[in-house]
Amino acid sequence: MSDSAGGRCGYVAIVGRPNVGKSTLLNRMLGQKLAITSHKAQTTRHAILGIKTRSDGQILFVDTPGIHRRGGSALNRYLNRAARSALADTHLVLLVVEALRWTQEDATALEAVVQAGAPVIAVVNKVDRVAEKETLLPFLQALSGYHDFRALIPVSATKGNQVEALERAVVAALPVSEPLFPEDQITNRSERFFAAELVREQLTQRYGEELPYRTTVEIERFEDLGGRYRIHALVWVERPSQKAIVIGKQGEALKAAASQAREEMQKLFGCPVHLEVWVKVKKRWSSDETALSALGYGDG
Repeated sequence: MSDSAGGRCGYVAIVGRPNVGKSTLLNRMLGQKLAITSHKAQTTRHAILGIKTRSDGQILFVDTPGIHRRGGSALNRYLNRAARSALADTHLVLLVVEALRWTQEDATALEAVVQAGAPVIAVVNKVDRVAEKETLLPFLQALSGYHDFRALIPVSATKGNQVEALERAVVAALPVSEPLFPEDQITNRSERFFAAELVREQLTQRYGEELPYRTTVEIERFEDLGGRYRIHALVWVERPSQKAIVIGKQGEALKAAASQAREEMQKLFGCPVHLEVWVKVKKRWSSDETALSALGYGDG
């Protein structure tokens, strides 16, 4: 970190409807995988702090669940609350939208951002998928009419296009301040938290459309055995039929998911991991506020 008086630091909420690439963008800007990703909506369930220390400042990114209008379960309500509460103490908001797409859920996300009152940069993601680039201009013009954005920046989170320009614009919008975290710290979440997320990522990526929304992961045991970790994870589902799907024929599906999750953990934690995964049934956990709280979906 530069010692110059011009160093800046502040919280930046990454907000938008589900599936616009918020977590992919966070991972790209951090230069490593922190937030789990999949093509399915509502993969992100918790606000995650990602710390990016640059020579000109420290950006405290807060990745949030997608703001949505889907379903009225306790889990859906929690996700929307988590996203909106992240806006409360932020210096800047990145409203991430998909190039050439504006939906009712985008409008809902913008509404939440406007209510929060922080300055907003519109980040138009997935521009690498736009075959005819001239169609972008009318979309950007329409977007600029929805709100007085501080800037509109087209990017590709997957390819990295324009991400450095976005970071510079973010730093310029932050208050002059000393960094709040050490230079080598990238998050405030525990390794236990990320172990659960990496198991859940495999469930989200591997199974059909509905199943991932009826599963969650609890880390029952996390032991540091001096240079290697032993982790016991519990996958909670809502019905015995879902348990059978997760486990698969002769346990092959669960074995494959656990094996890939273990590899991802070893990359993130930088040490050997022994991972054991079990599956249990907890009826209607996603509709039960008490069960959600017990499984780590509290508002604290």
